[in-house]
Amino acid sequence: MARLLPFSARGQLLKGLCASGLLLLCSGALSAQQYDLLIKNGHVLDPGSEIDGVLDVAVKGDAIAEIALNIPADQAKKTIDATGLYVTPGLVDLHAHVFGYSGWLWPDDTQLLTGTTTVVDCGGSGWRTFETFKKTVIDRSKTRVLAFLNVVGAGMVGTESDIKDMDAEKLAAKIKEYPGLIVGIKCAHYGRPDYINLEQAVKAGNIAGVPIIVDNSILSNTDRDTKTKLLEYFRPGDIHTHMFNDRHLEIIDRFSGKIQPYMYEAREKGRLLDVGHGAGSFVWPNAAKIMKQGFYPDTISTDLHNSSIFTTKADMPNVMSKMMALGMSLKEAVFRSTARPAQVISKYPEIGSLAKGRTADIAVLELQDGYFGFADSWGKKQTATRRLHAVMTVRAGELVLDEKGLGFPEWDTAGDYQRIE
Repeated sequence: MARLLPFSARGQLLKGLCASGLLLLCSGALSAQQYDLLIKNGHVLDPGSEIDGVLDVAVKGDAIAEIALNIPADQAKKTIDATGLYVTPGLVDLHAHVFGYSGWLWPDDTQLLTGTTTVVDCGGSGWRTFETFKKTVIDRSKTRVLAFLNVVGAGMVGTESDIKDMDAEKLAAKIKEYPGLIVGIKCAHYGRPDYINLEQAVKAGNIAGVPIIVDNSILSNTDRDTKTKLLEYFRPGDIHTHMFNDRHLEIIDRFSGKIQPYMYEAREKGRLLDVGHGAGSFVWPNAAKIMKQGFYPDTISTDLHNSSIFTTKADMPNVMSKMMALGMSLKEAVFRSTARPAQVISKYPEIGSLAKGRTADIAVLELQDGYFGFADSWGKKQTATRRLHAVMTVRAGELVLDEKGLGFPEWDTAGDYQRIE
């Protein structure tokens, strides 16, 4: 059995190697490996940085170290050949549920498997429950987890129509306490015929300087209509999710099938629209009519929870693929899933970018050709000949998903087995 040399003997050996020049050669080779990870030959698509072409991406520690042509493979400890694949910033899911809601999902078990490195929990916690959310989920996740804080103090654990649990000052104070984690305010599932929840959310948003995101349904025979909501209550930068659910937004005139004039006015005034697919908020006929007229969502998101992940497989690559099936280009889909949501929550270019020096959050996506069926929320499908599929995820420089084993050597030529730490 081989034994380690004692320290004194090892010292003598090192002296001998130095004298012979062998150690200098070895140390020179090691020092040449200035990168921890190198992704070569992939099509880098970073619309926010206007990068679109075959390039190499080098990572050192938790940051992007270089993007260039023909970075030598021997400069990295691990090199991955991404020929034929798209290399994008880590995807940003603006609307998912990772706390509070009864169907919430652990972010690392879902998001990292799909190239998604940042997720925004949409209203699961309120100002009274955020500390618990932070300790139990945010602080324990590899995924970057941010929050839209619910306008109701108890969050989704409570009743979201409970106006007695709405306090704009306390809500704003909690947001100011955690400006790096809380990026906005969520109004949802409001059953009253008034706009008290929006009034409280906007008040808190003005105090804290953050946007609101809303999914209030339209209520018949009340003043709760789309035009009033978007033009009288929303501010520039405020977001309405579930844009393809006509129970939430009347984007299309039901008789003419045309986009409502007030929707163009709302967009001109800076009101934003988000997909928020979910289990019940994406309907093919509605989405097709809207997209055909060039009225695209500002941001792509999943509304991921334990129902939508099974019924509609509403993860980020799936929803991006659906947008592409309706005419959106790959570049536009990536932009609306990376840089644009990061901009909306004032986190760009900290996230949503592959710029040198930024956190190394990377998705490697395969654009697959074939025959694919994509389900909507009402049990209908649309077929398409292309889809996006995540094959690799890098979060803060760590390779956390490698579905194709691109970073692993072939077993029969790899030499002795070693434990993977």
